Order: sequence, then structure tokens, then C-alpha cells
Amino acid sequence: MSALLEIQGLSAGYARKGLALDDASLVVPQGSIVALLGANGAGKTTLIRAATGLLDLHHGHVAKGRVLFDGRDILGLPSHQLVRRGLTLVPEGRLIFKQLTVEENLNVGASILPRAQVRARMDAVYALFPRLLERRRQAAGWMSGGEQQMLALGRALVSGPRLILIDELSLGLAPLIVLAIYRQLKLVGETLGTSMLIVEQNAKLALEFASQAFVLDRGHIVLAGAAADVAASELMHESYLGARREAA
Repeated sequence: MSALLEIQGLSAGYARKGLALDDASLVVPQGSIVALLGANGAGKTTLIRAATGLLDLHHGHVAKGRVLFDGRDILGLPSHQLVRRGLTLVPEGRLIFKQLTVEENLNVGASILPRAQVRARMDAVYALFPRLLERRRQAAGWMSGGEQQMLALGRALVSGPRLILIDELSLGLAPLIVLAIYRQLKLVGETLGTSMLIVEQNAKLALEFASQAFVLDRGHIVLAGAAADVAASELMHESYLGARREAA
């Protein structure tokens, strides 16, 4: 299976804080769901920011390494160019436009599409998340956390991306809502072939849905492989679950 996203030896950090990532490498194969796991401060969000052209906005920098999308180096490209190439982001905290309606938020995601394609793509998102159709004329800020996460996902999906990067999918959401969202994302992957890199602290759930997984610990990839193998690894329990207990 060919690689769609390749992170090669990436080291990145922030002013006065040192490196948050140190020589990190991972691969997202075409048509796969990949989980990126780790405790708070492990470097997960830094990796996502570097891959999506947003590191500069957070006063960060890349010290070395490459980010390849479909074989082309995209490191340093602005995020709007990446969206046009087929790479979209669902950011941590969702960052929807709360004063806009659900449909207006989706129209933001669809802004790169030819006008003739917008309605069909919007209908596809509504079919995936029927609750958004029910709320389409409602201001997004009045929605529940789970509904807002569905909207953030819909906004990323409406442009028909080849790869979605999802930062902290389950953050602040009830377990049943998270499970329902994961099931819909798996359906997207199976029916549309959309690849996904999902940053997640809920390791158990992520590993059930992902085909491959990578574990970050203090800026280093300490474990990588098939999700089932990662789930069964003693190192996974020692480094990741132990880090979570320490953080708690």
C-alpha cells in the first residue's frame, strides 16, 4: 500500500521551550486510519501543526526533517494550499465559527469547490451526520460538544479530502458520542477511501478502529506498527498508560 503522508525525521519546537519533536517519523498509507497516541505534552499537536502549515502561527519552527504528501514535500506550504491538494485538518477544540449557522460553517469548508459540486458534497455530509441536517439553520455556538465535533468533521470532509488530520477527537466528549463518531469515520474510510491520522488520548478506542498506530513519548516515536500489535505491546502499557497515570 503506497504512502500518502510521510513524516521523515522531523524535529520541531517553540521559542524558549526547546524541541517538542525529536527525529520523529511516521507513515499514513493510502486509504488507512492511523492513530497517533501519547500523553499530554508528548508532541502530537506539534507534529500535526508542522504537517498542516500552522506551526508558524504558534511561534514554532522546524529544525530538520521533511513532510511529504503524495510524494511531494509540503513542509512550509500555507494551509490553504494544502487543502487544495487534498489535506484537511480538524483542529483541537474544533474551532468552528460559533456565530455562523451549521450550513454556513460547511460552506466555509466547501469554498474551494466549483459551485456545481457544493450541493452534492453538502448532502453527502448531511447523510453522514443527520444531526447536522436537523440543525443546519441553527447557530453553531448553540450546539452540544458532540454536535460541534460532527460539524468540525463535516467542514473538513465537505471538500472531499484525500487525508484528514484530526487532533484530539474525543476531547471533552461523552464516550457514546465518541464511539458513534468513530463508527462514522470508519464508514468514510471504507466507502470513500479517505485516509486519516487521528491524534488521540483514548488509546483503547483508537486502537480498535485504526489499522496502524504510532506512540509518541516526549517528542520521540517509541512504538509503531499494526494497531493490534501496538495494543498488545508491553511497552505500550509501560510508556503510554504509565505516562497517563503520571500526568493524572
